[in-house]
Amino acid sequence: MGVVIESYVWEPNPSLYIFIFICCFFSIALFQNASKSNNNTNKSLSPSPLDHAFSSFSSSNFLRFQRKFLFLFSLASVIEGLWLVFGEFELAFYGVSKEQTVISLCVGFGAALLVGTFLGMLSDLIGHKNACLIFCTLHFFVGIWKRIMSHPSIWLASICLSLANSIFSFSFEAWVVVENEKRGHGQDTLSDTFWLMTFFESASLIGSQALANWLLGTNPEKGIVSCSTATIFLAIVGIICVGKGWKETTQSTVIQDYTVSYANIFSDKRMWLLGLAHACLQFSIYIFWILWAPMLVADGREVYLGLIYPCLLGARMLGSTVFPWLLSGPLSLRTEDCLVYAFIVLGIALSIVAYDYQEIGTLVSLFCLFHAGVGLIMPSLARLRTMHVPNKLRGGMISLSLAPANVAILFLLMQRGYYKKIENSTMMAFAAIGLFIAAGCMHLLKQWGKQPYQNWRKL
Repeated sequence: MGVVIESYVWEPNPSLYIFIFICCFFSIALFQNASKSNNNTNKSLSPSPLDHAFSSFSSSNFLRFQRKFLFLFSLASVIEGLWLVFGEFELAFYGVSKEQTVISLCVGFGAALLVGTFLGMLSDLIGHKNACLIFCTLHFFVGIWKRIMSHPSIWLASICLSLANSIFSFSFEAWVVVENEKRGHGQDTLSDTFWLMTFFESASLIGSQALANWLLGTNPEKGIVSCSTATIFLAIVGIICVGKGWKETTQSTVIQDYTVSYANIFSDKRMWLLGLAHACLQFSIYIFWILWAPMLVADGREVYLGLIYPCLLGARMLGSTVFPWLLSGPLSLRTEDCLVYAFIVLGIALSIVAYDYQEIGTLVSLFCLFHAGVGLIMPSLARLRTMHVPNKLRGGMISLSLAPANVAILFLLMQRGYYKKIENSTMMAFAAIGLFIAAGCMHLLKQWGKQPYQNWRKL
């Protein structure tokens, strides 16, 4: 008598989506009441009517500025997400082998290292508005290229998308900080903007997945072409919105003065610690997105990856809503303290994944925990950059901090994909080690204290 083994495709429980959504909703809704009660407790004197009127006027101007920025940032996130949804599926559709896929990844990270590292400095000099226009133009070019070519060059697409991703990583954050200062808004308002950026980026990536799946339909060839068309349209909308609705007063910065400013801040060890922590975080994120799917489908297991993807991003949304609770809510913890514990927890999570990744449910839980921590860490690092990094150097400092991450990921990709010398678990272990190093950087940053931001404004 033969034994019939039924095939089983693992998928997350649908109630998980509802649970994450409800948690995000209550975290945002309850924070308003908790913040108000905390402020009422701390304030012994009531504000005067004049102060209240000025505060309302200032808040109204800031909210318009914030909503406009978040719309542009969400639009850019959707454009980025449309290329990320298909992943290897699109490459396999065009007949690209696994070896060629690895080479295209190496070419992309190499372009980000050799060119993207210096795009932040260029953005500081020419203006972040022009940098974001370049971002939209690169996506527009890739969309046109894939429409007119039956078999587009994966190398060219990888280079353009890697450079666009590099610009996305610093240009919008640098722009909102610089414009916030020019408009006279306080630095405290940026903390809300930072966690909302992480929240809306994750939500936009989920929206891009829904849009891509709707365009894909039942015809993969038509769906991929439609996805390119949608990217072209969104890129045009982005160019119009940035070009017409973005007001930026570029300052004539002399390159020599710009270089002198970098020479001065590089002598501060706090800058190195902050940059290294950011590089370790990005390195771990790169490793995760390269290996998460191969780890889940190891040993021939069948998994609905498309259903897990929104769970991960939903967890990052939930993590971002924790940020205001820890820093400006009833707890009011110091940023460095939060980051030390968050990096350690993430490092432990990836260490477990590296040691044993046989159970899918455990894997997905650890992946969600990792992304929840990323949702908390990203706005926290942005807040620390506001404290330590001069606004006119912010784009360059972010792009420079990504260089070590690109070097490390390029080295590991070559060792794994080309020479076959290391395993996926080893790469995940390196990502965990990087997170522990980042925790050490935050501990040292806390020990050395914060240098007043006003001192940098003289540079």
